[in-house]
Amino acid sequence: MSKFCPSMMCVDFSKLASELKELEKANVDMLHIDVMDGHFVPNFALGPEDIKAIRELTNIDYDVHLMLSNPDQFIDLFAALGPKLMYIHAEAPPHLHRTLGNIQAKGIKSGLAINPGTPLSAIEDVLDVTDVILVMSVNPGFAGQAFIPNAYNRIDRIIDMIERQGTNTKIAIDGAISPEVIERLGEKVEYFILGTAGLFGKEKSYQETMQDLRRLTVEPVAA
Repeated sequence: MSKFCPSMMCVDFSKLASELKELEKANVDMLHIDVMDGHFVPNFALGPEDIKAIRELTNIDYDVHLMLSNPDQFIDLFAALGPKLMYIHAEAPPHLHRTLGNIQAKGIKSGLAINPGTPLSAIEDVLDVTDVILVMSVNPGFAGQAFIPNAYNRIDRIIDMIERQGTNTKIAIDGAISPEVIERLGEKVEYFILGTAGLFGKEKSYQETMQDLRRLTVEPVAA
């Protein structure tokens, strides 16, 4: 069954405790924490102190998405904070296989994010050390962007690649994940990263919205 991971970029940090309580009530599967350095992507986002604050307020598992030019320099730092899954970008480290293996060696699931314009050949030779492929369906850095439809095609091609190699690699998707996207990809995607298109800023509570989204992955799509 698909897992739903709210992006902490989209919560109101002025009322972080109550936001996390509402996400707990909604029974979300994992929090998604974006870490941005203002260099690899044109924005700054969350850091170690933010993660520590989140950890003090909730027991929900979380991943970290390192949008950093030099992720190798910071893997130990973020691994020590206890994520269940750590994403790096295919475009960032010079020795991708080594970096992913280093994450796994720390007892953390290795995640590999790939930007919309990066050829899928960049991930083909590291699937043996990749637990989750994160398909970016927007160019990373900012919330509220439009979904890039070619992500559907890329996911199908990645599935073919995984099946040919016989690995147990799962697929995640991040960027403008609307109910329509979830309905279409419910049988193919393990982790949906939720932002403003799917969860935040709605008239319904997080709990009600999550109930609606979960139904999309278990009910048959109408013909």
